[in-house]
Amino acid sequence: MKERIRRFVTGLDVDDVGFAASRDYLSPRSPELESIFPGVKSLVVLAFKELANCESENMPMAMGGRLDLMEFSRSSSYKTARFLEKEFHGKAMTVPVSYPMTMDYTTMGSVGEVSLRHAAVAAGLGNFGRHNLVIHPRFGTRVIFTAVLTDLELPPDPPVTEPLCTHCNACVENCPVGALDEEGKTKVNQCLKNSQPYGIGSNIRFWTRFVDSNPEEQKKMVKDVEFWRLYQAGFIGFQYFCFNCFKSCPVGQF
Repeated sequence: MKERIRRFVTGLDVDDVGFAASRDYLSPRSPELESIFPGVKSLVVLAFKELANCESENMPMAMGGRLDLMEFSRSSSYKTARFLEKEFHGKAMTVPVSYPMTMDYTTMGSVGEVSLRHAAVAAGLGNFGRHNLVIHPRFGTRVIFTAVLTDLELPPDPPVTEPLCTHCNACVENCPVGALDEEGKTKVNQCLKNSQPYGIGSNIRFWTRFVDSNPEEQKKMVKDVEFWRLYQAGFIGFQYFCFNCFKSCPVGQF
């Protein structure tokens, strides 16, 4: 069964796939898997190599590549979940690659329902680097993951035990806001303010200024490029304007 699933997934042109037992998934902040899917036994984790878009200094091009990959990954995860249900009569749930996620005061919108990084590590698809991202043995850091939860019992893949990070510190040195200065920790708020300049924080600040402004100032505000960018982000979703830690990692690039 496991090898049939592997062949199906790689047949979708997914770059790699790993399998983990739910008991081996250890995320310090995300909800317990049982609270999401009672009876869950396994995770099927899909890996997708990022295109060279992430290297571009043109942010619409860089983010466009990420959006394309997210769309492809969603489709692949959904097809995988359908395959598990149709072929093996198990239950399967897809995991969001990015959004939606719980928005509340506890997590401040920064914690996914399932940590795909920890899922990837549990499924033998890599281990953590100095940047707190997962480094894949072949693709390095330039990889994103999705996952499918299932109540099928699938033999787990072995973990990657060899450290893949070279500790070159390129990710730390290339972070423009010092979000990686403390080893083992990402200062999420600092990162998001820089990497998602048109996220919820910018929206709150803009609309707070808007309601406190007179009608003439309001007219100027909606004609300003800041509003245009917020408008675009509103229907696109999360937009990253910094890929430095992602693209500066040399592992897997040579």
